[in-house]
Amino acid sequence: MRHRALLASLAGLVVLLVAGCGGGTPTPTAPSSPPPSAALPPEPAPSPTRAVPPKPRLRPLPVKLPAGLIRTTGTDKVALTFDDGPDPAWTPKVLDRLKAAKVTATFCVVGRQVRKHPGLLRRIVREGHQLCNHSWNHDLDLARRPVSEIRADLVRTNREIRRAVPDAKVPFYRQPGGRWTAEVVKVAKQLDMRSLHWSVDPQDWAKPTAATIEKRVKRSARPGAVVLLHDGGGNRSATLAACTKLIAGLKRDHGVARLT
Repeated sequence: MRHRALLASLAGLVVLLVAGCGGGTPTPTAPSSPPPSAALPPEPAPSPTRAVPPKPRLRPLPVKLPAGLIRTTGTDKVALTFDDGPDPAWTPKVLDRLKAAKVTATFCVVGRQVRKHPGLLRRIVREGHQLCNHSWNHDLDLARRPVSEIRADLVRTNREIRRAVPDAKVPFYRQPGGRWTAEVVKVAKQLDMRSLHWSVDPQDWAKPTAATIEKRVKRSARPGAVVLLHDGGGNRSATLAACTKLIAGLKRDHGVARLT
């Protein structure tokens, strides 16, 4: 009897152990609510962005050229002007032609070219030619920019000219492309420079033939004309080839003189 009771107790204990080891189906529990927003990882704060100021708008070009431009010599004689140098390939040869013809010209020089070739600028001055500020980088839109930028550009160019020739006189300024505004004329005047335009443009910058350049100058030149030519800014072989006959014709018909 005692043996049977012991077996019964052991059997009951086994049943209890099986039930406690998860043999039955677990009672479902209610889902927990989502955590409050404060428990979520904080969103990274947006990094501050540096505001880039908009570029100033370019002022429009005037319908007609502003007042105050030099377009004639004021005498019966004509003046020769050469733009966009000094250039090591063409400026020395143009200077040779002028020297051979015994005439002088006005060289409208670009600041960055002066920085590269200061010796050429010294030769221009040494041989009796005049200087004209033609901006630092031949910026066609310079005259449309804020006045402070115009002034800085012209001052920088004059400073470079005088670094090459400390006592150089720069009596003129010429706006690249002839794209003048009243503002650039005013700034040039404040810097003791007169604004130099032209009355004869054979468009040698477009590289026509030497014969075409000669013909255009002869057809357009009048007493007091200011002739626009180029000794820099590209291949100027046609301009150089035209120089001898062109200068001889101007000397014969009108005479060639420095600007005053």
